[in-house]
Amino acid sequence: MSREAYTLFFRELSNDKVALIGGKNASLGELFNRLSAQGINVPDGFATTAAAYWLFLDENHLREPLTALLATVDEQEFSNLHEVGAQARAMLRAARLPQVVADEVAEAYRQLCHEYTHEIQVAVRSSATAEDLPTASFAGQHDSFLNVRGVDAVLHACQECLVSLFNDRAIKYRIQNGFNHLQVALSVGVQTMVRSDLASAGVAFTIEPETGHENLIYVTGSWGLGENVVQGAVNPDEFYLFKPALRQGKRALVTRKLGDKAKTMHYAHSDTQVAGIKNTDTPQERRETFVLTNAEAELLGLWCLRIEEHYGMPMDIEWAKDGLNNELYIVQARPETIHHGRRTLLLHEYHLTQKGKVLAKGKAVGNQIATGVARILDSPADGHRLQQGDILVTDITSPDWNTVLRKAAVIVTNKGGRTSHAAIVARELGLSAVVGTLDATEKIQDGQLITVSCAEGDEGQIYDGALPWQVTDIDLEHVAVPHTKPLLILADPDRALHLARYPSQGVGLMRMEFVINNAIRIHPMALVAFDQLTDQKARETITALTARYDTKPEYFIDQLSQAIGFVAAAFYPREVIVRLSDFKTNEYANLIGGRQFEPDEENPMLGFRGASRYYSPQYREGFRLECEALKRVRLSMGLTNVKVMVPFCRTVAEGQQVVALMDEFGLKRGEQGLEVYVMAEIPSNVILAQEFAEVFDGFSIGSNDLTQLTLGLDRDSAIVSGLFDERNEAVTRLLAQVISTARACGRPIGLCGQAPSDYPEFARFLVEQGINSISFTADALLSGMANMVAAEQALAGPPQEREPAESQKAVSV
Repeated sequence: MSREAYTLFFRELSNDKVALIGGKNASLGELFNRLSAQGINVPDGFATTAAAYWLFLDENHLREPLTALLATVDEQEFSNLHEVGAQARAMLRAARLPQVVADEVAEAYRQLCHEYTHEIQVAVRSSATAEDLPTASFAGQHDSFLNVRGVDAVLHACQECLVSLFNDRAIKYRIQNGFNHLQVALSVGVQTMVRSDLASAGVAFTIEPETGHENLIYVTGSWGLGENVVQGAVNPDEFYLFKPALRQGKRALVTRKLGDKAKTMHYAHSDTQVAGIKNTDTPQERRETFVLTNAEAELLGLWCLRIEEHYGMPMDIEWAKDGLNNELYIVQARPETIHHGRRTLLLHEYHLTQKGKVLAKGKAVGNQIATGVARILDSPADGHRLQQGDILVTDITSPDWNTVLRKAAVIVTNKGGRTSHAAIVARELGLSAVVGTLDATEKIQDGQLITVSCAEGDEGQIYDGALPWQVTDIDLEHVAVPHTKPLLILADPDRALHLARYPSQGVGLMRMEFVINNAIRIHPMALVAFDQLTDQKARETITALTARYDTKPEYFIDQLSQAIGFVAAAFYPREVIVRLSDFKTNEYANLIGGRQFEPDEENPMLGFRGASRYYSPQYREGFRLECEALKRVRLSMGLTNVKVMVPFCRTVAEGQQVVALMDEFGLKRGEQGLEVYVMAEIPSNVILAQEFAEVFDGFSIGSNDLTQLTLGLDRDSAIVSGLFDERNEAVTRLLAQVISTARACGRPIGLCGQAPSDYPEFARFLVEQGINSISFTADALLSGMANMVAAEQALAGPPQEREPAESQKAVSV
């Protein structure tokens, strides 16, 4: 029989040879042959074929005894699985590789060594003929071996891969998925090792793994070998890249998050040819350093995009960086199996109605809430202690846990990130998980009643006791969408991907203050004028927070641009209106280093806030940082769906001054379609709406401030709170007037607030006046949309078919 029947080099492989060498090796061959020419580095190697496996069984007369043995498996309870699996593996270990197969493997390895001019280290990986296909979602059933060197060691590793076809989990997987044991062959891939033990490695998805968002590439990575990321042994760094920006040659890295990367996997030095691997503590300096530079993350993102485009489907990709030559490599690529082809028409919105004591927190996987008994398990052998519906709490999971995980209501682990084994299996099973908690097994008691919430954004919370919660089913197929634009009010960028699935037409208000308060935390002027900062404690905190940045202002620009960019990418190409910072002086003062730069005002609500801050000497340079962040998002990242909104602009001259200053700082109104809106929240904005329309491109009504300033109320005062009502006729007259003027001037106008969802008559009033959009918080969006649809139906026509009401007449709702 010809050599080609038993071993094939990657250059001879492609996706049409799946039946011969399995999905994993076919994909490696496809990458090596078709994408290397596009500049994508793929380490060379070779694969044994299915024919080699069948010859191995036949020369050792294993087919009949294996068939008879496997027929004895208890396929209901799997009570004898371990015993049967051990016997099957013993049969294969006692067998010998056919001499012709051994000779061809040895010769192929020698040729590979000759290509690299020395005896090389290789990775030896299993590739079953049914593994890594779109219809077979569980990978990781068979064994792989790293850092293998020398002919004898390679042959031994190849046979161990064949043996792993009868791992307990592999046997069970085939039974549960309807594969005949003796109709699945195993190919072995032998690939040149990338010395990522001296650098870094990780996993990339060309679709966001939590929500299935198709415009984002999600990359994770950690120091050392990639197995730590795949197995979930570390909390890795995270990088999000925006596909349209990659295609346009723009800055595609919209946000990145530093993981703790507590362990680094190295090779264990050995005098033998089979070196083991070991995990060591990562030095603190490396924990605080990203494993990829921005340029490397962008390059990797571009490669991932090209791989996805070549395969025509979302992909799950493993990458590695060689510490000897500092080059990036793609070492595996397989179809993504969770979201591909799935069209989500039903959303389940979970909401805690009460909160309690937080026991632990980590990365949220999914968006569910569950209450149950915590069961702390050390290994899959303890699986009998986990009852259906219990919450599994453990250090880390691996494929050996798969049977146990099926019984869990939620999975909680100390270690791991969003691409860890626990996270992937949770998604496959439709469960939620909280991974990377660091100390859940210490903070939670076995048998304790707990509530796990993954419904609060990026961070999953584990609470003591059984907390009440609600779930709302949203059938997107039957949600009636009004002609008047429904938009979202968004504060927390971590919720952007989830909220982007809602039937809104974009974001009508993104509050910059949330990002500054929660992510940046530092007063912008304390960064600009750091040398003048007298608060020693603040100086130390700022120094620590900005340690990774060349300049302290860059910290503010980078953090803010990442947050805005992430939201804009999540909703792209829908509009995202970002409001410039609108803290009051007492709120600015609470930021780190802020007290030195803020006056002490009697009534901050009406004081040094909004537009008047931006051009003042006290804040002008801080405003420059806001503009720089927005400029980076629009011009560098190409996210031109971002619009800018100026709050609390008292006079037309003030508006002109702010727009001119934005122009000076690189945010030129009209450039690449930039639109600048103004909040209509002061009576002067209404009275002089025509003049404001000459300065700004649109209006957004701030009903809270407009109501308080119209009625002369302090909305923070409980004493007069009963008089606060945006439905008051004085307020509605002003609303009708500003909507009418904006429409007459050809300027879009919207409103941000709760009232249109709470009061159907208020929604009808706004629609009747011809408002263009209404923005709601996420929990009010659907009721608000229903009110808008009802109003439009009652008025028999969308806004463009109606004349606006005369603002001069008495209006009451």
